[in-house]
Amino acid sequence: MALRINDPVPNFTAETDQGSINFHDWIGSGWAILFSHPKDFTPVCTTEFGAVAQLAREWAKRGTKVIGVSVDGADAHKKWKGDIERFAGAQAGFPIIADEGLAVSKAFDMLPAEAYLPDGRTANDTATVRSVFIIGPDKKLKLSMTYPMSVGRNFAEVLRALDALQLTYNVPLATPANWTEGQDVIVALSLNDDQAREKFGNIDIKLPYLRTTKAPR
Repeated sequence: MALRINDPVPNFTAETDQGSINFHDWIGSGWAILFSHPKDFTPVCTTEFGAVAQLAREWAKRGTKVIGVSVDGADAHKKWKGDIERFAGAQAGFPIIADEGLAVSKAFDMLPAEAYLPDGRTANDTATVRSVFIIGPDKKLKLSMTYPMSVGRNFAEVLRALDALQLTYNVPLATPANWTEGQDVIVALSLNDDQAREKFGNIDIKLPYLRTTKAPR
């Protein structure tokens, strides 16, 4: 079964370059992002890990932990981090899961159950392991996106999506297309106009089913 929005994310115990973790315990009571890679020492993934390292203050400001996963071992991860940090000019302080047995990749439906690592494998053998999963404090999947090998992920968009998810978490609001922090948001249809005004103050009724209001601070 594919992992769907609002499904509980799988729990697992795994080795990382920073030691063993239990995933749900590691998440704790906050937000988390798991981003996956098909192989260490690959060019696009190195730039992506570098981007994540450069955004360390942004993740912390949002109370969000980040963790990578790659299908190589912990020792390889430690060596790769040296390249990542030289390229990015920033410390890669987040852990990277060593998914050599593909248990995490399969649990998150990035690879079929029968997948294995052939001798002399290349990144193409695990190419679908290029996903981002944003996980809420309830340990449920809030957003996922998967990219092909040739397209580097845009972590500014991951940050934007995280902001939107945190703003609307357990609140009857949604964000419109291309929304960025500080812009107006959409009032959910679960509230009628009077209820919306009572909860949020002024509302702008653009269409009977499209009402906006100032984003809560």
